[in-house]
Amino acid sequence: MTFRLVYRFGCLLPGWLRLLARSSAAKDVEILVLWHQLAILQRSSRKPVFTGGDRAVLAALLRLLGKRHRSALKLLVTPRTVLRWHARLVAKKWTYPHRCPGRPPKPEALRALVLRLARENDG
Repeated sequence: MTFRLVYRFGCLLPGWLRLLARSSAAKDVEILVLWHQLAILQRSSRKPVFTGGDRAVLAALLRLLGKRHRSALKLLVTPRTVLRWHARLVAKKWTYPHRCPGRPPKPEALRALVLRLARENDG
């Protein structure tokens, strides 16, 4: 039993030392990512279901982490999945139907007033 405990601490010690060397902001972002993942897991019964807001929050937080920290972090999704979410978002933005070009139409009352003033000033 004692040997297992010493072995376990020996395995965890390098990770703890790396954690001490990291900045406070990186630790805060990592905590936020883990909390958000925990909230997603608590909300779903079996397989985690990501909403659009969940995807946006995770993508934004993971963007703040460095590549090395991202790869060491245990995530519910792979980095490739986050990239796929981003690609879909960009594709959706550019394929979204935009409004018709030009000015919006004026109200009918204003149009009638302008036509009446034009008729009255004609003569």
